[in-house]
Amino acid sequence: MAIEIGRSGVVKIGTSASDEAAVGSVRSFSIEESADTIETSVMGDTARTYVKGFTTATVSIEAYWDELDAQQLLMDAGDTVFFEVQPTGAGTSGDDTKHYTGSGIVTSKSINAPFDGVVEASFSIQVSGAVAEVEV
Repeated sequence: MAIEIGRSGVVKIGTSASDEAAVGSVRSFSIEESADTIETSVMGDTARTYVKGFTTATVSIEAYWDELDAQQLLMDAGDTVFFEVQPTGAGTSGDDTKHYTGSGIVTSKSINAPFDGVVEASFSIQVSGAVAEVEV
């Protein structure tokens, strides 16, 4: 198993899949996927049984706030954006680098300005539909 370092990671945001560009000053990001379960147990069963329900995903981005960064400015609460998450960077063709793509609604944007530190921003995107895993 290869261990990867996140410092080369990239998050791209756009108003369409064709105009995605890298978000500037990113400190960290995550993509979280989960699945609901639906109970199917009936009387007489001795253990609960389940089937798969809906899946959901969220993308979270932590960055230094940059009021001149066009991609950060696209992420106002309620906006629909397209994203591409590259956990280990852009990669090159044939190196088995995985990218995750999709679209969603920005559900939160937070700007934090401490008196003794750098202004930071947090963004959360609720994915609409499935996240596509693409191997480069």
